[in-house]
Amino acid sequence: MSHLRSRRRLALAVPVVLSLTASLGFLPTAASAAPQAESATRSADAPRLSYVVNTKVDRHTIASVKKAIGKAGGSVVATYERIGVIVVHSSNADFAKSIRSVRGVQSAGATRTAPLTAAGTKEEGAAQYLTAAQAERVEAASAQTPESEPLEADQWDLRAIGADKAAQINPGSRKVTVAVIDTGVDDTHPDIAPNFSASQSANCAGGKADTSEGAWRPYTPEDYHGTHVAGSIAAARNGVGVAGVAPGVKVSSINVTDRASGLFYPESVVCAFVFAADHGVEITNNSYYVDPWLYNCMDDPDQRAIVDAVNRAQLYAQKKGTLHVAAAGNSNHDLDADAIVDDSSPNDTTPVERTIDPHECFDIPTQLPGVVTVSATGVNNLKSYYSTYGEGVVDVAAPGGDRRYQIPDTPSKDGRILSTMPNGAWAFLQGTSMASPHASGVAALLKSKYPWASPAQLQMMLKAQADRTACPESYDQDGDGTQDAVCEGGKRVNGFYGHGIVNALRAVK
Repeated sequence: MSHLRSRRRLALAVPVVLSLTASLGFLPTAASAAPQAESATRSADAPRLSYVVNTKVDRHTIASVKKAIGKAGGSVVATYERIGVIVVHSSNADFAKSIRSVRGVQSAGATRTAPLTAAGTKEEGAAQYLTAAQAERVEAASAQTPESEPLEADQWDLRAIGADKAAQINPGSRKVTVAVIDTGVDDTHPDIAPNFSASQSANCAGGKADTSEGAWRPYTPEDYHGTHVAGSIAAARNGVGVAGVAPGVKVSSINVTDRASGLFYPESVVCAFVFAADHGVEITNNSYYVDPWLYNCMDDPDQRAIVDAVNRAQLYAQKKGTLHVAAAGNSNHDLDADAIVDDSSPNDTTPVERTIDPHECFDIPTQLPGVVTVSATGVNNLKSYYSTYGEGVVDVAAPGGDRRYQIPDTPSKDGRILSTMPNGAWAFLQGTSMASPHASGVAALLKSKYPWASPAQLQMMLKAQADRTACPESYDQDGDGTQDAVCEGGKRVNGFYGHGIVNALRAVK
């Protein structure tokens, strides 16, 4: 699971077609961007690829482009009229080249390099399940603290940001929903079931929302990532297991993983953002990057089209009142560096090593404008050894765990994050995947207290309530005499922590 959170902010100075200020103009003030499903003939034998075709937003243009898609050998899967994004399947190797020349098409490209067939997130390392013996020790320790959940003694992360005390003041409003765009959420888990919103959940794999019962759940117990994330946000304080940062808010699931590969393709994420917006979701948590490219470069027409399509969808959701929170990444990359070596892309076929400029090649959706980028910290409030960072990129930091260098004095003495897993289990994971839901939970508390706040206002408040954290004097974690990462900036804002480490207690006060 290399890519479930492993991320730099796409600045407004994005090259030409994408000029993201212009992208705002694509978005109407009217409501639904729901897709129109299309039936189409598919080739029985030829390998097919999936594409996004981005057009001007008017019905005449979209209608004419759809006719051209058919003539070019494409079949329409879904049309998001309000943002001008059409999801297409085609076995024509020249499809993208042909459709880019059509009047009204602003960008178009393949969303994958592997053919369509009948994995990647931002946690770092394998899950460590809580054993029965461990649970017994933790429960005994937790019992010494009144109103504590049975496994809360191991949740150093809640105490680090004051979430345990915040819950006594304001656990969050049931009028606020955080959608987990991820591998699916096991809503039958006893810690998640009390706060789960099925009406705001779906499976968006392939680019078209499926709202049938249980479609939002993980395909297998190994697709545990989304369930772990959901528990960190809103596990109920119900005398079972763990507690979430905002145990009073609702959580929903939008499963965007390809069933065969486990990857997060662009058309699925486009669907997820639009679905969240159209179903009244206040916050989305995004602990992943959009496959198959770790960084999407604007000089490549396919990658440019991916950035364009996903950006249109997330801006549409922002305009309808949805704040997006995303993980910074687990590569220990400096997203404000002059160059980064990417040796993992594309991750659906054979990766080819390339050197990219993170100011021109973007991790999506994290680097898109208006998205809150979150780095990870451990129990000592230091940047976690794996966490990606970057001055002007990271907005805030939050507990994501660090099992190497930051070990807490808890019953299990595990520096990672304990949360929910499918089939009623609990386990430790670490990663910026785990940091992002802590920030999402604090954002949900802020939205609960200030229901009128827009996404931009929520982001400002999230930064304002954060604990200012200065760059460390030294970041030689392994003691070999070499700095493992370089923090640029001052105490108020810097590349490791952005505006600081989120503070749940301050958010509710």
